[in-house]
Formats: sequence, structure tokens, C-alpha cells
Amino acid sequence: MGKAVRIAMVAGEASGDLLASHLIAALKQRLPEAVFFGIGGPKMQAQGFDAWWPLEKLAVMGYVDALRNYREIAGIRRRLKKRLLDLRPDIFIGVDAPDFNLGLEADLKAAGVKTIHYVSPSIWAWRGGRIKKIGKAVNRVLALFPMEPPLYQKAGIPVTYVGHPLADIVPLQTSKSAVREALQIAREAPVFALLPGSRQGELAMMADVFVQTAKRVREHLPEALFVVPLATRETRLQFEAAIYRQQAADLPFRLLFGHAQDALGAADVSLVASGTATLEAALLKRPMVITYKIAGASYWIMKRMAYQPFVGLPNILAGREVVPEILQDDATPENLAAALVKLYEDKENARAVADAFTDIHLQLRQNTAEKAAQAVIECLD
Repeated sequence: MGKAVRIAMVAGEASGDLLASHLIAALKQRLPEAVFFGIGGPKMQAQGFDAWWPLEKLAVMGYVDALRNYREIAGIRRRLKKRLLDLRPDIFIGVDAPDFNLGLEADLKAAGVKTIHYVSPSIWAWRGGRIKKIGKAVNRVLALFPMEPPLYQKAGIPVTYVGHPLADIVPLQTSKSAVREALQIAREAPVFALLPGSRQGELAMMADVFVQTAKRVREHLPEALFVVPLATRETRLQFEAAIYRQQAADLPFRLLFGHAQDALGAADVSLVASGTATLEAALLKRPMVITYKIAGASYWIMKRMAYQPFVGLPNILAGREVVPEILQDDATPENLAAALVKLYEDKENARAVADAFTDIHLQLRQNTAEKAAQAVIECLD
């Protein structure tokens, strides 16, 4: 028996927790003695990961929020770096969270620890100059999207295209009627999935708008039902508080703990706060409205730096506007409700959306965890 391979990891939010948990499971198949430690969430911990800090400490949104929590996060990074430099793991894998991980990776790599960054920062969307920093920080990038590897190859940075794990998990076809039966939702009802975000900061910006939008939709479609998957107890409480504030307790909201895919699978149309959930909705082949609000200053900074005409992954991957994006000041309950009702009524468009999203699904379906594990083992060797 050789000595156990020691793999340090940092994931900064729920999507990273999911990615990392699949990678840990795939690595354990090949390296049964390996030990995993660092910063992670419940899914990683269920795979035997030793979380020195919980990932909630890192899950902030936008520049303003990051500045507010800067001191605590900087303190964690300092202590983590010291511990890792003392321990010298065989490899460090930063899972997304580039603002936290890239600096840490650069320090570890300079000290002779091998580093992998799993999930390319969105250099194709904004701040493309980061590619130089990434090159200094990592031995390899694992890229989820097909437009990413050419950018790294051109810069001479080792990269592996691994596809997106959600494309492996979500079936190519989901039966709307079967999901509705499981959730005990009437087969014929107009059903809207509302996904206001997975972080508390997102709910603070979006929850009231989503509830007001549901009220407006009901004015047009009195039979409409609303399925709302919420990631945590805190975000559920935030959404319930918004229902109370907006005096909407009589609206038919079905709040789910997690189960985003069930909500999206049951829905005719979804309203989704931009992020990984938009990709999930695309993989379930349903029309959606993509929306987002962040602090005005953060939005202005990001808009100035953006290269893409779109913010939603489904539109970016398709290279065109497949579904509407209604952002920031335009994201009023009136505008959002009108767009949702229009999508609900346009069955022809729903078929075209499903075709476009099927193409994306096939492109992203790469057996991600296996490909990522193989790349990690190549780096270890």
C-alpha cells in the first residue's frame, strides 16, 4: 500500500459543492486511499470530505457584498494558506470561486504544490485579462463549456474540456406529466417555476419581485400555480417573508426544499435568477425568462466589463437569444409577468426552445466527473 494521496479542495457555493462531490466520488473509485480536506459543503462532506470551514463563509454575490465580508474572507484565506503550506498536499483543486481560489493557487503553485482550477472563470464574458493570472496560478484548467478550451490553448495554458455534470445528471427528456403526478399537481394547470437564487443575497434582491410577478401572472391566468424550490432553510424563510410582505398568502405557492429539477420539470415556463439554475432549466428544455438584480454599483461595473451580449448561459451557449433576459431596472413585476404569460401562450416557440436546448445538452454531455478525475490523476503523475 502506498501512502494516501492528500487532495485539498475549496468550493465556494452550492454549485461548486455539487461539482466537487462528483469529482471526489470519481477519484475515490481510482484512489480508494485518498483523503480530501479544505473548504466545502454538505455534498462534499457526504463523500467523506473534511471541511475545515463550511462553504457558506465564501458565498457572497457582487462587489459590494464581497467588500462587506472582505475581512472575514481574507482571514479565512490567510489561515487556510498557512495550513496548506505547512501540510503540502499532493494537489490542490480550486472549484470555481475564482476571486478566492486563484490567489491561493498562485501561492501554492509557487511553493511547489500542484494546482488545478475546476471551472474556467468566465473570461469569455468579462475580465478576459485574468487569463494571465490563471496561467500563473494553475497547472491545468478543467473547462465546462466548449467555447473555453480554445482561449486557454491560445494562451498556452493546459486545459481539459470536461463538459458539464448537470448534462450527465439530467435526462435528455423529462416527462412533465410524470413529474406533476409525483408532485401531485394537476396535469392541465398552468405551472410556473420560480427560482429566485440559491444565496441569501440573491433572495434579498429578488424575492419580493418574484412574489409580485406571481400576483400579476395570476391576474392573466387565474388557474396558475407556482412551484418554488429553495436551497436552504434561510432562503425559504426569506421567500416566506416576502409572501407575507406582499400579502400573497392566498396565492398557490408550492415551496420545495431543493428539488429544482422537479420544479423545472413540472413547469410550463420558469422565471430564473441568472446563474447555474438557467442551465438546469435549459437542460429540462423548458422556456424561461432570465432575470437578475444586483447592487447598482456592481451592475454598472460588470456591464462596463462585459463582452457578451447576454448574461444567461443558455443564450451564451446558443450564441443567440433563445429566451428573454430582463435585467436590473427592467426587471419589474409587470415586465416579468407579461413575458412569462407570453411564453406560456406560445406553444410553437416552446418547441423551438426545446430543440435549441437539446443541442446544448448533447454538446455538454461528456461524462464530466470521469473526465475530470482522469485529468487530476494525470496531474498527480
